[in-house]
Amino acid sequence: MCCTRIEIIGLKGFPDVKKGDDIGKLIVEIARKNGVELMDGDVVIVAQKIVSKAEGRIVDLDKIVPSKTAYELGEKLGKDPRLVEVVLRECREVLKAESGHLIVLTRHGLVCANAGVDASNVDGSGIRVSLLPIDPDESARRIRKRIRELTGKNVVVVITDTFGRPFREGVVNFAIGFSGIAPFRDYIGKPDRYGYIMRVTRVCVVDEIAAAAELIMGQGGEGIPVVIMRGVKFDWDEKAGLEQVIMNRSKWLFR
Repeated sequence: MCCTRIEIIGLKGFPDVKKGDDIGKLIVEIARKNGVELMDGDVVIVAQKIVSKAEGRIVDLDKIVPSKTAYELGEKLGKDPRLVEVVLRECREVLKAESGHLIVLTRHGLVCANAGVDASNVDGSGIRVSLLPIDPDESARRIRKRIRELTGKNVVVVITDTFGRPFREGVVNFAIGFSGIAPFRDYIGKPDRYGYIMRVTRVCVVDEIAAAAELIMGQGGEGIPVVIMRGVKFDWDEKAGLEQVIMNRSKWLFR
C-alpha cells in the first residue's frame, strides 16, 4: 500500500524586495535557481512581508503625526504613539486595548494585534513598519496570473501572516489572501470511518496550508519567504477569497 505524502519546498536566495518588484517573476526565477520547476497543482505560499514591500506598504514612523487618541492609547499600553496611529488608520475598530496589547478588527475583517503592522524583517531600524496588503486576494491573483504567464502552469497562491490565537500561547501562520483554491474541505453530511454522519466538521484548508508552510519559512533570519507545497488535496475555486473565511460577527461568542 502506497503512503500518502506532502512535499514542502522552501525557496532560498530571495533578494531584499523593493517597491515595484515583480513577485511572480521573482518566484519563478528563484525556484529555478533552487532547481525547482513549478508544476500544475502546486500551492505557492508567499509571506505577506514581501508582498507588502513590493506594493509599497511600508511606512516611516518619523513621518507620522499621532492623534490625541493615539497618544492616549500609547501611554496606556506603553507603545509608540506613532505606531498606534498607524494601527488606528489600518483598522475598522479597536476591540481591546489592555495589558500592552492592542487587538483590532482590520479593514479586511481580520482580528489581530496591531492590525498586522510590524517592524520585523523590514530594514532593522524599527522606525519603518510594514502594513498588510490593501487587498491580499487581489495580490494573490496577480502573483498567480504572473506565474502562469511565465510558466504556463496553473498553481494556487496563498498569502500568509502570523497571528496569535485566543487562549493559546504562541503565534501561527494564517492565510490572509488566496487565489485558485476553495478555502474549506467540508465533511458535513459525510460518514466517518464508523459510519457516523458528521454534522459540523469543516476544515479550513488554506489555514492548514499556511501553518504547514511556516515550519519551513520561520520568523527570523531564515530568509525563506516563499514555499512550494505539493501533494495537498484541495478543490479548485476561481472565485473564493478571504471573505469566506472571516466569521460573520453575529456568530462571535466572545465580544
